[in-house]
Amino acid sequence: MPQAWLRLISTSFGMTGTALSLALMGTVVPQLASAETVKPIRPTATLAQIQDEDINIQVYRSVSPAVVAIDAGDGAGSGSLVTSTGLILTNAHVVGSSSTVRVRLADGREFTGDVVGYASDRVDLAAVQLRGNPTGLPTVQIAPQNSVQVGQRAFAIGNPFGLDGTFTVGIVSRIDPERGLIQTDAAINPGNSGGPLLDRNARLVGVNTSIFTTGGGGNIGIGFAIPVTEVQQFLTAVRNGTATTTASAAGSRGTREPQSIQPNSTVTGQLGRDSDVLPDGSYFDAYAFEGRRGQKVAVEMLSQDLDAYLILISEESELYIQDDDSAGDYNARLEVTLPEDGVYFILANSYAEGEEGRYSLSLNELGSGSQGQAYLLQETGRLAPGDDIAPDGTLFDRHFIQGRAGQTVTIDLQSQEFDTYLAIVDESDRVVAENDDISETNTNSQLVTTLPSSGRYTIIVNGFSVNDQGNYRLLVR
Repeated sequence: MPQAWLRLISTSFGMTGTALSLALMGTVVPQLASAETVKPIRPTATLAQIQDEDINIQVYRSVSPAVVAIDAGDGAGSGSLVTSTGLILTNAHVVGSSSTVRVRLADGREFTGDVVGYASDRVDLAAVQLRGNPTGLPTVQIAPQNSVQVGQRAFAIGNPFGLDGTFTVGIVSRIDPERGLIQTDAAINPGNSGGPLLDRNARLVGVNTSIFTTGGGGNIGIGFAIPVTEVQQFLTAVRNGTATTTASAAGSRGTREPQSIQPNSTVTGQLGRDSDVLPDGSYFDAYAFEGRRGQKVAVEMLSQDLDAYLILISEESELYIQDDDSAGDYNARLEVTLPEDGVYFILANSYAEGEEGRYSLSLNELGSGSQGQAYLLQETGRLAPGDDIAPDGTLFDRHFIQGRAGQTVTIDLQSQEFDTYLAIVDESDRVVAENDDISETNTNSQLVTTLPSSGRYTIIVNGFSVNDQGNYRLLVR
């Protein structure tokens, strides 16, 4: 039986269906004025560009006065003023083990700041209080929880390479709430760490914390920020006086050059304090390889010391897949058909913060005669309160793939905890296909469909009823 809200999108492309589909994708549509009263002055593209520039300027003017530069002696970075009396939010790795730091405001004034708290569980956050009882300082507004969406504009302000008040623009590329990650392509370079990631309303949606580099410390378009949920919990602890005063987030933040790994080879490594650290406090080592469009590869991480976790990211496209236990016994395995020619990054990671130990990592090419199954997407997730809510009140998550016209894809959604519902939506918000149950006795969902055009597709992972929630596994091949 089809879900009512998806059925309306797929069959009613009048006013109702379009409105529902746009609501699903989180798009804001301005009210259209009467054609008789509107006389175009400039081409639409020019007007859109002017509007984008106006937003950029407004965000920078609103927030840059509240972004500070922090010098901790052994390290440096950025921070955001969150109170008018001088409380600053930054990264724990920016202040390091220093109890005091030097802080330079956007207007040039300098203060001594006391480090007054760190986030627990290795989350990379710290708070600094300015000395001298300052008042009337500009502040950054913090966005509500769950207000950030994949695809929305993202802005970063910080002090990379000692250049104060640098402003960069991108989008939110991915959100992983279970692991405390916001991925963005807004340029985040050394010195941006601890600065704000902002939405178009000039509100802080994350704290920039780590990047991926190809050597020399420069950004390649893959950065991470700590989401508002973690930020608000930490600031509450600081204000209540319950925040820890001991740093727990040791490690680099993605400034190490990835090691090269060749197809059909195995390397060994060790996660620990010499590794990089993701915003959730888990260690990772980065590897890079050259891939070809259509190439099928398998990546496997095995360890007897820790719960292995794998992430595969592309430099040029939007590929981002991850796996926890597909190789059994807490080992991880990914199989994927590469969407583009270019550089791909493998993150040999652990599931929990602070896990240390040795591992082996293999990268193998799957030939046409291979018995392995290559996946376009392989995800584990959880429907839970705080996820997006459909018009019928059910919870849903969104995942993305790049598809080609005429390409046939098979999508499987599996859960032992709830009655699954599955749909795939094109870039025009039209439902290409949907499914409730594989059979009368199987509440998992499966779609086999031929994509009508080339572009990005959204896969909707949904529960059939408002009470459906729990863990799930999504496979696209």
